[in-house]
Order: sequence, then structure tokens, then C-alpha cells
Amino acid sequence: MPQPLALHVRVPASSANLGPGFDSVGLALGLWDDYDVVVGDGAGLRIEVSGESADEVPLDETHLVVRSMAHAAARLGVALPTDLHLVARNAIPHGRGLGSSAAAITAGVVVAQAICAFEAWEHLPLAERVPVDLDVATDLVTELEGHPDNASASVRGGMTLSWTRDVEERGTGLAERAEVIGTITGTVSVPVHDDLRVVALVPQTQLATHTARAVLPPQVDHRAAALNAGRSALLVEAMSRRPDLLLPATRDWLHQEFRRPAFAASMRLVDALRAEGHAALISGAGPSVLVLTTRDRADRVVVPVGTGGDAAFRAWRRLPLAIPTTGVNVTRA
Repeated sequence: MPQPLALHVRVPASSANLGPGFDSVGLALGLWDDYDVVVGDGAGLRIEVSGESADEVPLDETHLVVRSMAHAAARLGVALPTDLHLVARNAIPHGRGLGSSAAAITAGVVVAQAICAFEAWEHLPLAERVPVDLDVATDLVTELEGHPDNASASVRGGMTLSWTRDVEERGTGLAERAEVIGTITGTVSVPVHDDLRVVALVPQTQLATHTARAVLPPQVDHRAAALNAGRSALLVEAMSRRPDLLLPATRDWLHQEFRRPAFAASMRLVDALRAEGHAALISGAGPSVLVLTTRDRADRVVVPVGTGGDAAFRAWRRLPLAIPTTGVNVTRA
């Protein structure tokens, strides 16, 4: 690897679950974090952060992008240079259920991949896209994130369906390495209907994912699981071919009601919007609310008067978002 090596990484936000698709369905959102990364410049570790939560993230080796690079490099068997200059421009709100951690982890993972495979792209001109193995990236991001929904959407873009492969389904991973990488998580992309639109309603209050997951019961009722399975299957049809079915397709029995105490104001907003016929749901672990709608109804998605709850939840940002068809992008800088 030459000294130094510069890369630009762009990663989209994402929403997980989309109602019934708990820990398995992801959707990329047109809100992007941008990173400039220079490795091996001889100047030690330097981190600069601007944008969302810029004053809340660490500026040392515990920064999530740097930690993710180190983890991925170790799994791929490559030594990272100790000199690293990271410039992060954050547009994805933190702690709001919009995949900010998955985006940061994805950035770190693909930088490590690019360094590992440098000989395959070292002759590319500036601004050309650097190829990365999306299967390997999804597995490595999932290892760190804990579940593949946000991970797969940030890596691949669009709508993704993910599952953990049975042992007999798994291949040998990267043939030259002992670890099984790129074969544990299965992911497929689902084409999204051209008329589909997304509106995110983002509160001021943050909520940690581990807090939202802590209230989930260890077991669920068999009837609830069966109901959820039917709606999860319907969700694929609604997103790809029948947007008129979005409201019933986003009904959930597995997680949102259990989490209501953790984001009561968000659930009141979901209730109010669904009563108006909008396919509203909690985005990921919350507390943001996502509305899946169509071109002709998107302008009608607003926070109804009286659903703000306490003062911390009264100011909601309304973000109309595209659904990018591609995920993480790495270019030579």
C-alpha cells in the first residue's frame, strides 16, 4: 500500500423492521454520512467531526468508525497503519432509530476492506468507485451491529430482507482465511414500487437501542407470531407492487407495543397517523416515526396537533426522504 492512501466514503441512513419485519427488514434512506479517510500519512490519529452530535462523539480510537476499521481489519487479516486522519460529516441524527451506528460501522468496515484489497484497485483513477464485497461487508457490519436489518440496508441500499443462514447453507467464506466471512448472513434486495415515498418524523429526544431492546419479553405468544408472519409477508407485496396495502402491511405484534413505555409520545403519534390512514411505524428502535406513503399522499403526512406529549417531544423534524437504490459508496480520493 502506498503512503498515504485516501478514500471518500458515503453511507445512507436506514430504518429497520418497518413494522412487522423485526430484525430482518431494512430500508435505506436518502440521508447520508460522509467520511474522508487518509491512512498512513505519518501524522498519528486525527479525527474531525461536524454535523449531527459532533460534540458528543469521541475523537480517539474509540470512535465507532475507527473501532469498526480495527475489527474488520483483524477479521480480514490485514494490519492497519497506526496513522489515520478521519473527517466525518454527520447528517444522520444519532439515537433516533435511523441507523447512525450502522452507517458508521459500515464506513469503517469498507475502509478496512479497501485497504485489504488495495492491489485489486490501486490503478483506479481518482474519484473512481472502489469495489468491496457486499456479502463480506454485511457479515462484518452485522457482527458489530448485532442484527442485519440496518446493516444490510446501509451496505446495499433499497429494501433488504436478511436472515441467518443455517450451518448447512454456509460456504467456506473467504477461501484463504480460517474465519467464515460473507456466508453467515443471507440478504436479498426487494425492488421498491416507483410510487413509494417516505417521511421521517424525528423528535428531539434520543433513545439508545439497548434501552428499547431491554423491554422486549423473552417469549411471545404463538398467535402473535403467526399474525406478524402474515403481515411481514404482506409487507413485501405492499412495498414492491401494492402500496395500497401499506397500512395493513405495517401492523406489528412483536415489538412496538412492548416498547410503548420507552417512547410513549412516538407511539401516540403512530396511533394518530394510522387513525388517519397513514402507514406509520416506529423506525428501528425509535423514537423516530417513519411513514410509508405514496407520491400523492406524502404532503399530507404531518404531526397532528395534540400528539406532542411532554415538552421534550413537541418539536418534531419532518424529513421527506428518498429511497436510494445503492448503499455504501467508496471512491479513491
